[in-house]
Amino acid sequence: MGNSIVKSQMEDVKNFLGNSVAAFEDFLNNTTIKDLETEKQGNVNYYKSILSHVRKLLVYCEEGLDTCTIILKSDPFQKGAAEKTLYRIYHQCIEEFFSPKNDAWFENSRSAYTGKNSIQFHEEVPDSLKTMFRQLEGEFQRIREELEYYETDYRTKMIQSK
Repeated sequence: MGNSIVKSQMEDVKNFLGNSVAAFEDFLNNTTIKDLETEKQGNVNYYKSILSHVRKLLVYCEEGLDTCTIILKSDPFQKGAAEKTLYRIYHQCIEEFFSPKNDAWFENSRSAYTGKNSIQFHEEVPDSLKTMFRQLEGEFQRIREELEYYETDYRTKMIQSK
């Protein structure tokens, strides 16, 4: 891929990450376990698990945003570093959003056929959580489709270089 295409994708991802960070921060800064319990009685440990992973997603997105900012400011543009960063963002941010390691929620693969949101929770959760995920999911899906190329391309380059 040419430098201009990679740079354009990096700018798009930077904007996406900035919006995601703002949404995660807003939610986390205004939500406590007690708020979730007041909104909907449920499993407190499950709520803690979800909030814990949302905090991790926030950190991953902040790190990706910082790295994008640095790479986009560099002159000349470092295509290799940008591609590696986009690969890392794909795994740390996008994949973790749809399939977190702590298994707090999961992606319903049939959602594309039903027209519903793909993020499903193992237990009932408050509407505020559902709403936050619904608001973010479309952009996460769009960026996932944009960055899937780096998943295969970067791995192929690493294998060929060995």
